Amino acid sequence: MNPTIELLNAHRSIRKFTSEPVDQAIVETLIKAGQAAATSSFIQACTVIQVSAGERRNALAEMAGNQAYVAEAPVFLVFCADMKRHQLACSMHEADMQSGYTEQFLTASLDCALFAQNVIVAAESLGLGGVYIGGLRNRIADVAELLELPELVYPVFGLCLGKPDQNPEVKPRLPLSVVLKQDRYDDSQDEAVIRDYDETVREYYRTRTGGNKEMSWSEQISGMLVKEARPHMLPFLQARGFIKR
Repeated sequence: MNPTIELLNAHRSIRKFTSEPVDQAIVETLIKAGQAAATSSFIQACTVIQVSAGERRNALAEMAGNQAYVAEAPVFLVFCADMKRHQLACSMHEADMQSGYTEQFLTASLDCALFAQNVIVAAESLGLGGVYIGGLRNRIADVAELLELPELVYPVFGLCLGKPDQNPEVKPRLPLSVVLKQDRYDDSQDEAVIRDYDETVREYYRTRTGGNKEMSWSEQISGMLVKEARPHMLPFLQARGFIKR
């Protein structure tokens, strides 16, 4: 195993940071690393908004579900799927851009995910840590208004970055046999493997919380997927021009 693989396997979400600032030159280096990620058909459909500490950041923390580390992290980035500059590119060549297709929604969103993954890996290679903030989508319209996002741009998630002030254990992932299949999709053994994995996750939570939380992975997932997941996003994305009505 080489240092790159070791770094990837050591990823943890960091929610507590020291007060040590992150030099802006480092932030820009991380963003350039993000730009180096794969991008579908060279669309480069990710825009990153760096939000300074203050009222706007505090508002984002509240919109994300009162997650204090959004306000406290030395660096906070919002990754936006952005097809507006593509509209500009079309107008520059007097072309009529066709928008609102699922493929565009997927590729722009995936561009953001790939971009952000490069950013967090680059940050961790420099001794920084971070955590993604999907909670921005809880009040996605308010976030878009706060950040003055135009049509064809929407916030996908945020990312806190800074010097870690905690050292959590690596959260155990699903066993390889569940996620790596050979030649065809065969889940005949998945239930038995997941039941064993459930006990590993239960012990992880028990250790992490000092016995205050005992939950398996399947319990957590089943509890999450029996309720609607942000149904307000569909009309918002339709209004933004990302999905056709």
